[in-house]
Parts: sequence; C-alpha cells; structure tokens
Amino acid sequence: MKRILLLGSTGSIGTQALDVIRKHPDLFKVVGLAAYSNGELLARQANEFRPSMIALTKGIHDLKDMVKYPCEVITGEDAAVRLVESCDADIVLNAIVGVAGLLPTISTIKGGTTLALANKESMVTAGEIIVNLTREKGVDILPVDSEHSAIFQCLQKKGAQKEIRKIILTASGGPFRDYSCDMLKDVTAEQALKHPTWSMGKKITVDSATLMNKGFEVIEAHWFFGVKYRDIEVVIHPESIVHSMVEFVDGAVLAQMGVPDMRLPIQYALSYPERIEGLTERLNLYGLSLTFREPDTRTFRCLKLAYDAAIAGGTYPAVLNAANEICVELFLKGMIKFLDIPLLIEKALDGHKPIYNPTIEDIIYVDSQTRDAVKKMVVN
Repeated sequence: MKRILLLGSTGSIGTQALDVIRKHPDLFKVVGLAAYSNGELLARQANEFRPSMIALTKGIHDLKDMVKYPCEVITGEDAAVRLVESCDADIVLNAIVGVAGLLPTISTIKGGTTLALANKESMVTAGEIIVNLTREKGVDILPVDSEHSAIFQCLQKKGAQKEIRKIILTASGGPFRDYSCDMLKDVTAEQALKHPTWSMGKKITVDSATLMNKGFEVIEAHWFFGVKYRDIEVVIHPESIVHSMVEFVDGAVLAQMGVPDMRLPIQYALSYPERIEGLTERLNLYGLSLTFREPDTRTFRCLKLAYDAAIAGGTYPAVLNAANEICVELFLKGMIKFLDIPLLIEKALDGHKPIYNPTIEDIIYVDSQTRDAVKKMVVN
C-alpha cells in the first residue's frame, strides 16, 4: 500500500486525487493533507481519510475542533513545507496552485520522496534547480498534467528520450479559441471560466483561455524530458482527446488518447509503474473526429511570451509566472481586461534585469518584486 501525502487537497486536482484514492482503498493510504484556506473542506476530508497529519496555511482557527479523531494539525505560512518535512510518505502529490508550491517541491526532493507534480509553477520558475536536485538526490518526479503524463506514457521504452525528434503538446484552445483580437476586447471573467472540455480551477482555466497554460507546459516539457524549446510544438486540438504526442527520429508518432478527465493522469502518477482499474469513461472511437491546427500567437500572445521568456532563461520565467498570476487575479476581480494580461506581462519582462543561474532565494525575491511592480502598473 502506497502512503500518499496530498498538498492542495481542497482544489480541483486534490479533490480528484481523493476520488482515485477512494476508489482504491486497498492500494492507497492518505497520511497527510494540506490546504491553503478551505479549513471546512479540509476537515471533512480528514474525517473521511483519517491522515495522521493535516496542514492549513490560512483560515479558520477552530480546525482542531472540526477534526473528529486524534490528528496533528499544522498551521501557518510554511505549513505545507513543515508537513512535507514531518510526514512519512511514499509519494507526495503537489497540487498546490501557483509559486506557493515551489518550496514544498524542493522540500519533497530534498527529503528523498517520490514527487507527483501537478504544480506547474515549480518547473516553470526553477526547472534547472529542480532537475539538478532530483539527480543529486536520486528522486523520481512523475508528471500529473495530462499533457506531460501523455508524453511520459509514450516514452516508457528504455532509452526512448534519446530517440525524440519532437514533442507535440495539444491545447484545447480554451473558450475563445475561435475569437479574433477584436472579439476579445470585452470578454468577461465569467466567459473565460467556461472551459469547453475540462473542469479545472479558476486560475488554470483563465490560463487556458490566454494560452499561457500551454506556454507554461512548454517550459515544463523542456525540463521534464530534456528537449530543446525549438523541438516542442503546440497544436490546437479542440476535442481534447489526444493529450499529447511524441514524434521519433524515424518519423513514427505516438499519442496518448482518452476522454478529458484529470483523474486518469492523476491515477497513473499514483499507481506507476502499474495500471489499475480507472474511474473515467471509456473512449468511444465510433464517429470520433479529431482536428488539429496551428495556434494563433498574434491573437493569443501569452504563448509567444512564454517561449521568449523560456529561451531568455535566468529569472525571466519567474517574472513571466509572477506577472501572469497577478494579471489573472486582477482580471478575475474585474480590474483589468482580458487583453491587458499579455500587455502587462510583456511590460514586466521588458523591465526585468535578469539573474542567471539563480538560487531559490533569487527566484522568490524576483517573484515578489514582479508582483509589486505589476500591481503598481495597474494602479498608475
């Protein structure tokens, strides 16, 4: 039985991970849960799965009273990191949203525990540090994003990474995939949150609408699989059936297909290297039509900004991520328009003085400075 420590348990990935664990109580045991501020849901999860430890970063102070069994409760800004350091697990599933997931990622690797990574910001902001640290510690990182899980599944043959010609990341295109730039001028947050194929949290859903999410995934793919940026291609695939593809040096292309349900890649990360009975619907091939097209990076500029920041390297990806997080937050609050998002991100990147070969402390500093700078842009 695998002991699972779940970070971000009350979010979209976290709740779906618990669906998988609930389905297989003979295979998985929850030993720790962490949430940001939803103490009520965390308490309900704890009472069901009965982990020995739980952590809450912010929120209600009567959490201990809501947990109906003996359990250690950790609270505070560093609660997730302290939980990782204290809880004995076989796998840490990091489903924290945003750069807040970076330090728990580092702590997991330093502790020598297998990491199932759904927190894309870790790889985006500190990919080189993470890759080097995993090699030093001999720790496995298992991708949880559907796209990177698909690539990972296509590369199971020993030595397959040396035979890659190109990685092809599929993107649904989000709710605005057929919009022109003029049509995007007055779209609302409510419209942006209506994703046509996936059920996700608010932040990642907006990122999908801007194509920034795919830009982040390009950076992740570079670090996960050691492929150069020029060999990572994005295609719009509205049906969200092909989750990504790998083209090999002989011209063969392998794809991983399935219905758009995050529980499939979550389960594969938890059960790897085995496959077990799943929760998702079966893919019906009869009458299935699959389409692919080139992304419109003139209209959806965030994808190009991500490539540019990635190639520039250093702390540019950290600026990209921090500026984007603040822009999405402001857009959801109605303080900026949809098309302001790439404009503000570009301005933050243009004004940045990069640090090359940054430390984690450098990345955290740049993240904080960028957030303040973007907020001032909007106020002024």
